[in-house]
Amino acid sequence: MRLTGTDRGRLLFVLALATAVAVFTATVPLLRDWFDLRVYHGAVDAWIHHGGSVYDYRVPGTEYGFTYPPFAAVSMLPMALLALHAAIAVGLLLNLAATAFVLHVLAGERLRRHGWFGLAVTVCLLALLEPVRDTFSFGQVNLVLLALVLGDAWLLSTGRARWAGVGIGLAAAIKLTPAIFIVLLLLARRPRAAGTAVGVAAAATALAAWVMPQASRFYWTEAVWDTTRIGRLDYVSNQSLQGVLARLADPAEPSRAAWALAALTVLGVWVWRARRALAADDLLGAFALTGLAACLLSPITWVHHLVWLLPSLAILFGEGLRRRRLLWIAGGLYALLCSSVVWLWFDDASGIDGFVGSNTYVWITLGLLLGLPVGHARVNLPPWRRRTSDTAPAPSPAAPARVPASASQPTEPSPPVMAAGTAVGPAVDTRRGGRSEPTGSTRPAASKPQSSSERASSYTAKPPA
Repeated sequence: MRLTGTDRGRLLFVLALATAVAVFTATVPLLRDWFDLRVYHGAVDAWIHHGGSVYDYRVPGTEYGFTYPPFAAVSMLPMALLALHAAIAVGLLLNLAATAFVLHVLAGERLRRHGWFGLAVTVCLLALLEPVRDTFSFGQVNLVLLALVLGDAWLLSTGRARWAGVGIGLAAAIKLTPAIFIVLLLLARRPRAAGTAVGVAAAATALAAWVMPQASRFYWTEAVWDTTRIGRLDYVSNQSLQGVLARLADPAEPSRAAWALAALTVLGVWVWRARRALAADDLLGAFALTGLAACLLSPITWVHHLVWLLPSLAILFGEGLRRRRLLWIAGGLYALLCSSVVWLWFDDASGIDGFVGSNTYVWITLGLLLGLPVGHARVNLPPWRRRTSDTAPAPSPAAPARVPASASQPTEPSPPVMAAGTAVGPAVDTRRGGRSEPTGSTRPAASKPQSSSERASSYTAKPPA
């Protein structure tokens, strides 16, 4: 009998895997000591308790400060009531809750099928993924934003479209990148949800302007156009198209024409593939493609922003369970995203090896945008949430096996019933399994925010020679 064939064997396997994950996390990656959360806490503290602007605050010893839109600071106001360690604890709980919801949307039904063992293994594997562990270690908000956006995908795919758009609107008001999902709603011909998203984002921005007028004026007239406030474009953690061009040419001023051409190409591919996914009722696939495009098009996409790749990885692993080749590809991409491989070119990204290696995550994102298997209707609803009409009743044992020839019945044979209970007939696309709906004062631990090691660099400071 296999080791994992018994409950005891499964428990021992999970304990061994959790131990390996804990050792790996404590020794191999460079821990970030909640640096970004310290920025949020320090900026809010300077605003509320010292009368300063959130955009004037700098972490002592660095040039790094608050860079998000004003509503992000408003949403973080409760931090003013908490000490730093209490804020860190609350941030961890929020990220855990967001991760649980993301797993529910992306793989809830499959995880329920495998019980506690499947959930425990999935959580361990997720903890190894560099964008996820960096989001927790930095105290970032990426997983919360992903949960807000996927919440709208879940509402749309479960027939609760009345509130769809609220999550995307809030996410876009906290950080600008998720605004691209409003365009996706328009492509999906969901004008009501798109209007809701725009209205929520506008209302949140107006609220922030009322609460902090001077800071809002500064952000929307100056800070939003100044990417140097966020960090150096050529920094190896910037895994966007802009980062590739900055490391390839002039770090201070990459070619705008080259970036515009690359951005338009990515936009064209995204629209083409997203429309094909939407035409096949694959809403989750369209959302996954949009997350990939957002990472590529954003001027700066730090490694921890790549949690937007999670929907794509979930789809790839799901399809890989049916096609062995895709499972190997998914495993390879997962291993690379756990490896922190781009940091090997932290000091020098020149040469062919530097061009290929330092942009590894960009190539992964581009490859997924081009090759992610989309166009399959996906249902990811808990069994108790499915409508009773979606599942055909089991045939009655008392039903006769044959209909007498003399009975007055139609001559055409009755449509067969699929395993999921969906009748297959002339009006149903059998290739997609029927008409199922898709699923869809602050102290840094070190002088350099990317890690506590001298090997990492500040977002804004020059790296050591």
